[in-house]
Amino acid sequence: MKIAIYGRTVPENRTSCVKELFEELGRHTLDVFVHTSLYEYISSEFPFPNQTKQFSGYEEIRGQVDFMICLGGDGTMLDALGLIRNSGIPVLGINTGRMGFLAAVASNEVKAAVEALVTKKYSLDKRSLLKVSSKHDLFGEVNYALNELTVLKKDSSAMMTIHTYINGEFLNSYWADGLIVATPTGSTAYSLSCGGPLVVPDSKSFIITPISPHNLNVRPLIVSDDNVVTIRVEGRSSEYLATLDSRTAVFPSSEELTITREDFRFNLVKLKNTNFFNTIRNKLMWGLDKRN
Repeated sequence: MKIAIYGRTVPENRTSCVKELFEELGRHTLDVFVHTSLYEYISSEFPFPNQTKQFSGYEEIRGQVDFMICLGGDGTMLDALGLIRNSGIPVLGINTGRMGFLAAVASNEVKAAVEALVTKKYSLDKRSLLKVSSKHDLFGEVNYALNELTVLKKDSSAMMTIHTYINGEFLNSYWADGLIVATPTGSTAYSLSCGGPLVVPDSKSFIITPISPHNLNVRPLIVSDDNVVTIRVEGRSSEYLATLDSRTAVFPSSEELTITREDFRFNLVKLKNTNFFNTIRNKLMWGLDKRN
């Protein structure tokens, strides 16, 4: 079995779990590929298994590895999407960050996680992606997102007007600081912070959530991801920001953004006894009451 390891940094209070990971991989004599930036960051502190290889991009692991293990939080998992792209490589997230909706394996569960991969005691949670198309090809080859597309003001000037259409039919002109179009996975991210609903991962939907709308009767809307969502922006500025997960691009007010469902999915490794409802109860502390 061949395992790719990706991460950005390792907090000091999480170094023991990273060391345990490499020890477990070595104990099972697995072939290990470590992302170059992570290798350089931790090579002086951790004993890598024999014949550890390095990789820096998509082409080097496509068809070469069976799994990717991400060390970090949900932001690291979003970065991993740009590395695996449409290869279908399943991703397991070990949470060395904070919230961890995607990186759901706790740092004290490393041994059990590696054992689950080796013994094939896991399932794949196939998460839908959204794709953004535009005249100027704002995001290049990686024009898809696991969480959301967000359009925002470039500066602190007056609010923007976001004209939004569903399959060519006018939905609304949002007078706001921005607009989020999220996947079900992204419903626990920025959309949630802006008052959007929680949506189960397999609901096949887009969540359209305005950011600080001036019209108080405007509310988030859920539509099927079979629809095509189109956005046009106007306001006092000539340029605006678009963010696609963790990537940002500047676009002119004349640009039209088209959002559709991507053809492929993100394969999230789910261990036994792990599910969406357990995760949101734990992460959002539902029912946390001394009386319980």
